[in-house]
Amino acid sequence: MAYSLQVVNEALRSDPKGFVAECDEKFRRQTVAAARSIAENRKNSAIVLLSGPSGSGKTTTSLKICEELEKLGIRSHAVAMDNYFQTVDPETSPRNASGELDFESPFCLDIPLINQHISMLEKGELVYVPTFDFARQMQIRTRSNPLRLKKDEIAVFEGIHALNDIFTGRNLNATRLYISARSNYTDGEGNICCKGTWVRLCRRFMRDSKFRGHTADFTLKLWPGVRRGEMLYISPFKENATFIFDSMVPYEMACYRDAVIPLLEEVVLPEEYDKTRAEAVEKLKAVLPKFEPLDESYVPADALIREFLGGGIYEY
Repeated sequence: MAYSLQVVNEALRSDPKGFVAECDEKFRRQTVAAARSIAENRKNSAIVLLSGPSGSGKTTTSLKICEELEKLGIRSHAVAMDNYFQTVDPETSPRNASGELDFESPFCLDIPLINQHISMLEKGELVYVPTFDFARQMQIRTRSNPLRLKKDEIAVFEGIHALNDIFTGRNLNATRLYISARSNYTDGEGNICCKGTWVRLCRRFMRDSKFRGHTADFTLKLWPGVRRGEMLYISPFKENATFIFDSMVPYEMACYRDAVIPLLEEVVLPEEYDKTRAEAVEKLKAVLPKFEPLDESYVPADALIREFLGGGIYEY
């Protein structure tokens, strides 16, 4: 789908509160539809697999799905697959073609443990979900995160690799969801002026700057590897999905505008740079000023993009 930049700006000028509510409601309807699909399939499987590339809003979406399931009388549990990252070992961890550690590879995950836990949960058995200490790059197995599914309860596993055949191939009956910012913005002549991919990059700028203390340079340095990982490990498996979300929120770039523009001004691309980085910087510098700015006070605390803005009701 495409959104006209002109139409979005007119809506933001004339009725920002109403436009924000309209956009958020459109996304909420997607979570309602997904929850109903999960409810219909729960007789076949208690497992939901939610995948999508970086910055797609998977975590908030999994929590919102759980809320909608609760309204249907179905208790559910969101499980972040990031908790199943294996302890980083320079000798055994996967590497890319350049010989660098490939943190986008699905083989960074503890695949046998995930599949074992999914199988046990389907049988109503008790599992202990591990945690991953990102500071120490270490998986920690404790007995402090117990999970057992009672009859008709649901577990929503969310992660970038959730739809990979190494999981879906063993869980054919699971409800399979895919999410990404799939829409684009168009200019007055109908040409794409801002891709959904760049929207996700802005989400990463916001998240990395606000919550991880990373500069835009750092985020951009990782971006080509992230995009490579998407093409290799995520996009090929979206066809496994039984339900596809579009997480692009038409008003969001207006929220990011005044925060991201200064971040981009600090970016200094070296003489030899990756084309992916250069294109993103060039296009965002050109298009962001064209958005009507939106004060984030208009954005509700339960909005999807609070995952990137902060100030939301969900804990991550």
